Amino acid sequence: MKKTLFVIAPFAFYFQSTHATEPTSPYSANITTASQYVSRGFQQTWGKPALQGGLDYNHDSGFYAGTWASTVSDHFIRDASVEWDVYTGYSRTIGDFTVGTKVAYYYYPGAKTTADTGNTRFDYGEIIPEISYGPLSVKYAITYTQDYFGNNSDTLGMGNNKHSRGSGYLDVNWYQPITQGWSVNAHYGNQRIKNFSAANFQDASFAVNKELPYNLSSSLTYSKAWDKDGFYQQYSNGNPNAKVSNPIDSTVTFSLTKTF
Repeated sequence: MKKTLFVIAPFAFYFQSTHATEPTSPYSANITTASQYVSRGFQQTWGKPALQGGLDYNHDSGFYAGTWASTVSDHFIRDASVEWDVYTGYSRTIGDFTVGTKVAYYYYPGAKTTADTGNTRFDYGEIIPEISYGPLSVKYAITYTQDYFGNNSDTLGMGNNKHSRGSGYLDVNWYQPITQGWSVNAHYGNQRIKNFSAANFQDASFAVNKELPYNLSSSLTYSKAWDKDGFYQQYSNGNPNAKVSNPIDSTVTFSLTKTF
């Protein structure tokens, strides 16, 4: 459920474009420290700090591949400490438009639900077609694995032997430089969970970003999600005596990123 790279990408472009005459490596890397990890409006580190990092390969043809990881909290995902993403895709610029498709898989080592709910794992994969024009980009992530983030009849207690393959997430982003070194970006998301509409949710965020010396960048982000009839407001990971909270409540995150 990676989100941080959306903020990083504009800065990576800026640093490369200012040295257009110099040979550039197809490889890039990043490391981030953040006050917490929020993805699709969910506070995945339960309000605690997060350490994140990624490695990417971009070919001149438009092909790319990469991996990214973040710490997560086992208060949110039972028995999890890390989210590890791998992805590959292709993008092409046609006039003022950029179009592409990405395939991603999100892995949570060691994390699974209780025996009473069939030991379902949280791992899932998505196919993500995307298009951008100027400051606006739109993506739609379609779940190709049996379940989206472990959502099925056993874990949700709804229906009989139903799964959530075919779930979809609409991701709309707007990025705008405002003055030298400063930019803002806004995001809206809408998650539809197939066969389990009661678990659907929407989220939104607004970030102010600042470029810093030495390929550093910072971001201050306000985010909020909302659900149907308070579905997530008394969230628990299923452990006995687990902490109960609302992981989609409004929150503010500060992050500092170094790109290489």
